[in-house]
Amino acid sequence: MRAGYTLSGRYRIVRALGEGGMANVYLAHDLILDRDVSVKLLRLDLRDDPSTMRRFQREALAATELVHDNIVQVYDVGEENGMQYLVMEYVEGTDLKAYIKEHFPIPYGEVIQIMTQILNAVKLAHEHGIIHRDLKPQNILIDQNRTAKITDFGIAVTLSESSLTQTNTVLGSVHYLSPEQARGGMATKQSDIYSLGIILYEMLTGTVPFEGETAVSIALKHYQSDIPAVRDTDPRIPQALENVVFRATAKRPQDRYATVADMATDLATALSPKRAGEARFTPQGDDGETKVLPLSALSDLTAIADPTKTAQAASTHQPVTTKPTQAASEADKPTKLRYRDRHPRRRKFMLTGLVILMLLLGAALGVAIFQPRMTSVPNVVGARQANAQTALVKTHLQVGRVHKAASSSVKLHRVIRTEPRSGTQLQRNTKVDLWISTGPRTYRVANYQGDSYASVAAKLQASGFTVHRESVHSTSVPAGRIIQQNVTAGKRVVPKETTMTLTVSTGTQTVTLSDLTDKTKAQAQRYATDHNLNLAFSYAYSNDVDKGKVIRQSPGEGAVVQEGDEITLTLSRGPESSGPATDQFSVKVKIPFDSSASSTSSSDSDDESASSAATENLVQIYLRDQDHQLSSVYKQMTITNDTTVTLPFTVAHGKSGAYKIVRNGDVIGEDSHVTKN
Repeated sequence: MRAGYTLSGRYRIVRALGEGGMANVYLAHDLILDRDVSVKLLRLDLRDDPSTMRRFQREALAATELVHDNIVQVYDVGEENGMQYLVMEYVEGTDLKAYIKEHFPIPYGEVIQIMTQILNAVKLAHEHGIIHRDLKPQNILIDQNRTAKITDFGIAVTLSESSLTQTNTVLGSVHYLSPEQARGGMATKQSDIYSLGIILYEMLTGTVPFEGETAVSIALKHYQSDIPAVRDTDPRIPQALENVVFRATAKRPQDRYATVADMATDLATALSPKRAGEARFTPQGDDGETKVLPLSALSDLTAIADPTKTAQAASTHQPVTTKPTQAASEADKPTKLRYRDRHPRRRKFMLTGLVILMLLLGAALGVAIFQPRMTSVPNVVGARQANAQTALVKTHLQVGRVHKAASSSVKLHRVIRTEPRSGTQLQRNTKVDLWISTGPRTYRVANYQGDSYASVAAKLQASGFTVHRESVHSTSVPAGRIIQQNVTAGKRVVPKETTMTLTVSTGTQTVTLSDLTDKTKAQAQRYATDHNLNLAFSYAYSNDVDKGKVIRQSPGEGAVVQEGDEITLTLSRGPESSGPATDQFSVKVKIPFDSSASSTSSSDSDDESASSAATENLVQIYLRDQDHQLSSVYKQMTITNDTTVTLPFTVAHGKSGAYKIVRNGDVIGEDSHVTKN
């Protein structure tokens, strides 16, 4: 895709970031949210492949379910002109493979810190029933803050020498392949743990444990050979830390950590002095029998190296062992038979046929006796737990572990899925795990007041919310920032069932001033209220303008000001006369800002209305002197913090003035006897 192309009218392609087996990745710019993103675009030659489409969709489904600081977030999924694409978080940095090469040797503490982030991310995936299947340093990104982020959930690079595939199963990169996957088995959580152990090995030694000329030879080493000791490469590595590698990469899954959380707990104390004398970890090991690769796994492995051998093995129905088989026993050597009969050839044929018949009957009997009786996992998805358990027992299976998991599509207390999946052929009395729905996943709403609407809306939409925006002008909140939310902070809700309404500031508007001269004070105050302006008054004698009307204004007519600005009006005292002497003085008054007052009101119930702190206070000031009465507002203004105002007084000599301060409808200060000091 060329640079400059705009995908779906929103994502403008900047440049290519890389090419993979199934998709190409581009740096793009989100024109709506004004941020850089990564766009993963399915390759042209794979768009008609149903299995590839399923894997691509599986990645989208898996990643959108996982919201974690150490998992690359998926923002959007779409299609344009037959092009399937994912829009993801753009991580500026490098992958772990390149990071190891550039920074090796990495301090042990930093190794544990990076590995802990990876384990935390995989732990969340496993809790959601998602197995990565292709954990490797190339799928782990390291940003500029050394934060690890896992990517490529549910999809693996298969079209390369270092990858292996099996029908309906992605096995992953051969350098990090578990033994059970190498022999054609199903990938499990323990398979991910094995891959994590290989990643830890590579971070400590700078290399992978097994190399070979072909992918097959490397896979066989994972199946047959013990993992080399990391202390052979670096004797300074503590035994406790090496034990984490040994246990995670044990050949038998049951010898590995039961969960990723167990591995993280063990790794956290690997450098502790209390574990300095720890003995080397030794798994229980196998029973010493020859390891036999199943024919299905053999065909996948040997087809890469020699397709002829695969066909030959399949035609003879003989397993291929990983140890040399013994030579034919003496019992297999032909023996000589002597017969005294007139028709030796006929009896020879009869005897041969009898032997063949006995061998066939013996083989059939052996299969009937020794072949395990098989059964199929029933489809119990959507059934109640008790009914599902009954169905398993009826099909001669046992109920394994029962897991609880949130689900927005499966009703409460009903089965989300089984492991192994329905339809899988198993030996009788095998345990089948159940995942039971705890209902839709809830989300704790945060306090978004003052946050950027763009980032908050993107996060909420990615979590499943419907987001509605309401725009208002504000003199105190910058444009694009959230003033109010309709759902109370701290409340737990179901995202897909919730509409979040966010009131967003558009900033201040400009006002072109009208001509206020010859207006009364009340008329000027109404104009100021309608246009969100503050007024200040001064007084002067005038023979031309009636008392109480505006002589002049500053700024003048036609001036452009911002909402919240202050306009000074000079009011007429009328003609100057030789009346009693007057005193003119001013008083400074501090008006405290009240942040606890509700900045908005709502008719909704308490749990549905926002109860955020005030961002501004409405203040009215009343004066009594020669020019003012306490019954009318002298000045109205909005404040966003503690504010000091200067109040001018003109009173007859020897007389006093008065003032009253009202904030948000409450009298907070007054003085009925103000005199010149």
